[in-house]
Amino acid sequence: MKAERTINAPDVPAERHRLYEDALAILTGTLIMSLGVIIYSKAMLLTGSTSGLALLLQYATGAQFWLVFSLINLPFYVLAIKRLGWMFALRTFLAVTLVALFSKLTAGWVEFARLDPIYATIVGGGLMGTGLLILFRHRTGLGGINILAIYLQEKFGIRAGYFQLAVDLAILAVAFFVLPPANLVLSVVGAAVVNMTLAINHRPGRYAGVT
Repeated sequence: MKAERTINAPDVPAERHRLYEDALAILTGTLIMSLGVIIYSKAMLLTGSTSGLALLLQYATGAQFWLVFSLINLPFYVLAIKRLGWMFALRTFLAVTLVALFSKLTAGWVEFARLDPIYATIVGGGLMGTGLLILFRHRTGLGGINILAIYLQEKFGIRAGYFQLAVDLAILAVAFFVLPPANLVLSVVGAAVVNMTLAINHRPGRYAGVT
């Protein structure tokens, strides 16, 4: 009974992240996220949110991911500033810039002689979900839907992962006209991997990230 009372005791106040912890988290999270994006790009898979939209435009037009990703995120900085504050917007701008830069550089750092599509789906999705998780816990997003998801979770308790999953499925529906059926099915699985990683590990009461 004592052990049970200890477990159910009120949580201690969350400790604020230090500046160097935020910096390392943003660097690590964007590097991991970029590797996941490159894996999906090589396997011609699609994820959700603004990353998925950028990949979709890359497949449809041949434009480079890093450039498209940077451009489509520009309008969402206004929402970040109005809803989540200047500091969040600045961290998000930094994270988006680093993902764009690292995705461009990672393509030259890593080469795949063979990449199994199922392996790419699970590992790439897991990497992107983990990268987002690190960023979310340090009050940093990657623009677009991520900003809206964090805002809804903090204000209304709607889990970021579940909300993003619904939006991502809508993006994948549009991809029906761009991707081969097999790649589209694997992309749906990948979207589930990304968002379940967030839903399981990032929710109110489980972890309080204070920056």
